[in-house]
Amino acid sequence: MAATDRPAVIKLGPEDAMAGLVLSTEAHWNQTEEDWRIFLRDGIVFGIRTGVLLVATAALLPYSGNNAWISMVLVTSSHRRRGLATRLVDACLETARKNGLTSWLDATPDGVAVYGPLGFTPTLQLRRLKLAKSARAEAPPSSSASIDALRARDRRATGLDRTALLSAFAQRSGSRIVSANGAIALVRDGRTARHVGPLFADNAAAALTLIDAIVRSETGPLLLDAVAPQQAFLEGLTASGWTIERPFQRMRFGPATSAGEELPFAVAGPEFG
Repeated sequence: MAATDRPAVIKLGPEDAMAGLVLSTEAHWNQTEEDWRIFLRDGIVFGIRTGVLLVATAALLPYSGNNAWISMVLVTSSHRRRGLATRLVDACLETARKNGLTSWLDATPDGVAVYGPLGFTPTLQLRRLKLAKSARAEAPPSSSASIDALRARDRRATGLDRTALLSAFAQRSGSRIVSANGAIALVRDGRTARHVGPLFADNAAAALTLIDAIVRSETGPLLLDAVAPQQAFLEGLTASGWTIERPFQRMRFGPATSAGEELPFAVAGPEFG
């Protein structure tokens, strides 16, 4: 096929949320239609179609301080190994370059081998953990917290103002923000499991205590993306029945930006940072 015959890279719109969900569901990811609408509303989502079928995507989600997150890099199984993902990531990087943005992403081990040669620099390591739970739930933790408290802690830890993202999460049906003893976390619905994160705490003991309270108030499976350097937190999770599903490597393309004042215990998810 000649280069001019290649399917075009296009920008997707809100009407493409369900088509995107089909791709992430095929990949067994946890995103919901509401997650896709965040990318389509607040970011730029590039796609490739064959006919009317959406076969590949990649999203660029801008944050404050000239930063942006690249994620939702998906290719349907019948169209892999054709360079579609590389073309879409290139489109994200070019858009970020034109707007003076430093690009970030959380890569799987296979992804690291792809993004490293493109110029991405490894930074933080993450661990995706899952807890399969079916026990009867107790009452939710009595201490709830405001979106303002979560936003302030998130900005202190990440150096980013993510008010729009966190507010969108908190306003969903089933979402809740809980806090106790210097720890605060957001719990939200996912396609197959509830997701815990971001999570901030003064120390590992406070983080684990809050997680225990969350677990005792939930009935279904839970996912959490822990920050690997928080070793005591990770060890406490695995000791209490959480299992590590996969690692992620956070990577940066472009100049370093200002660092946060503290290290999170869990992040909002590899697709959101």
